[in-house]
Amino acid sequence: MTVASGPMSADVVIRMEGVQKWYDHFQVLKDIDLEVHRGERIVICGPSGSGKSTLIRCINQLERHQKGRITVNGVELGPHHRQLDTVRREVGMVFQSFNLFPHLTVLENCMLAPMKVRGTTKADAKATALRYLERVRIPEQADKYPGQLSGGQQQRVAIARSLCMNPKVMLFDEPTSALDPEMVKEVLDTMIGLAEDGMTMLCVTHEMGFAKSVAHRVIFMDRGEIVEQNTPEAFFSAPKSERTRSFLGQILAH
Repeated sequence: MTVASGPMSADVVIRMEGVQKWYDHFQVLKDIDLEVHRGERIVICGPSGSGKSTLIRCINQLERHQKGRITVNGVELGPHHRQLDTVRREVGMVFQSFNLFPHLTVLENCMLAPMKVRGTTKADAKATALRYLERVRIPEQADKYPGQLSGGQQQRVAIARSLCMNPKVMLFDEPTSALDPEMVKEVLDTMIGLAEDGMTMLCVTHEMGFAKSVAHRVIFMDRGEIVEQNTPEAFFSAPKSERTRSFLGQILAH
């Protein structure tokens, strides 16, 4: 199913300018410049250790950058940022590991953040949670605990939980890499549904079929740099960089 079509809004939701990050003496991000527009869907790919997960984790400051500027919805995240909560309320994150609270039911997992962070009433939080569990097609699992669900179901709960905060942007950090192959499709189908709804999305993934059908732009990273970025059609049919061609040759051969 192809959903990458139509013009994008000119509104810039995320701007990264000269962003750099080190782990001790190892530089993991090198002068990253990136603009993300409202409603845009970006897939970030690259070899292990290329900096792609670190890049999206800097957007909500799960990783702190040391140099450069990051602005999210008009709020600047400097190295000494004081408005983290403001940004994190607007930016949902779905991880490789589901990070659900095992002692809470699916419904309680989805209700917790809106009540604690946004001050939503219990009744409203429950109504929102049920709506998004319906959205990810698992409303019948609401009263179960995470340990009673498959990996694919748990990841869909994690997506619903993020949506309950009504974020303006969704970040996905290899959301299918911990799943058994037969569970990957149900999670990707859920993400395709979000894309069709117009959600602004950045997704780190090796699922190239997803990139071809959903992304407006595909970004290839290597050694902490954005090596190449283009529309899916141009990226896959005529990559400019030898590093990109080598990576695609390896990943598309599997």
